[in-house]
Amino acid sequence: MALVTGSVEVGDLTAEERMQALYDAHAKPVYSFLLRLTFGERRAAEDLLQETMMRAWRKIEVLNQDIATLRPWLLTVARRVAIDAGRAKQARPEEVGLVDMTVLPSGDDAIERMLAVQTIKQAMARLTPEHRDVIIEIYYRDRPVAEAAAVLGIPEGTVKSRTYHALRSLRAAMGAAVKRQPE
Repeated sequence: MALVTGSVEVGDLTAEERMQALYDAHAKPVYSFLLRLTFGERRAAEDLLQETMMRAWRKIEVLNQDIATLRPWLLTVARRVAIDAGRAKQARPEEVGLVDMTVLPSGDDAIERMLAVQTIKQAMARLTPEHRDVIIEIYYRDRPVAEAAAVLGIPEGTVKSRTYHALRSLRAAMGAAVKRQPE
């Protein structure tokens, strides 16, 4: 028995029309199923639904002509897609050390620039004098490592090491200063 939509049998439809009929008939229930699997994360459920429908599209020519019977198959595919996504997420290393771009000034707001300057000043004040001197020579005065080492009277390796540790301390101090600012 062929499914009839309007006056056209599904067997007479093009692949695109069959896919549209499949989507119209099953997308909402599959999305609801995926929403439960993702604990209410709408974006994740939408992404998983899209991948499920892509897999259906790849097989549209070999799927049963009766669109109404395909929901169990779609739910199985959706469950497997969700499992694959969960495994992929676990396999990737966790991202660390990302800068929160929302706390950086946009460049066109004078108040934001002033707050950024104040934050940097406070963070620089927390550095040791040795670390502060290296940061000033390398970044403020834009000197190469060899020149900064000559000015500071320390070996180049020490300049590199202090720069590394100063930047880590500065990053930590800036993060602490940003968290303390009122919104």
